[in-house]
Amino acid sequence: MPETEKRLRATVVKLRKTIANQKAEIDELRRQVTTLTLASAVLVQGRDTSTEPAPIPGNVVPLRPPTA
Repeated sequence: MPETEKRLRATVVKLRKTIANQKAEIDELRRQVTTLTLASAVLVQGRDTSTEPAPIPGNVVPLRPPTA
């Protein structure tokens, strides 16, 4: 096998490992983003459960669900 082909094959192996590592890193980052998004939603929801309703501007009519 010629030397250039050996180097080319070694480069291909190295690039395949790099691609596999990048895919694993992307998967880990996606998992972290999902976790952070869920944690943020929990924190925002916890903050929205105040006892006072938000102030309503003068030109807005609040919509209430129909009472049955």
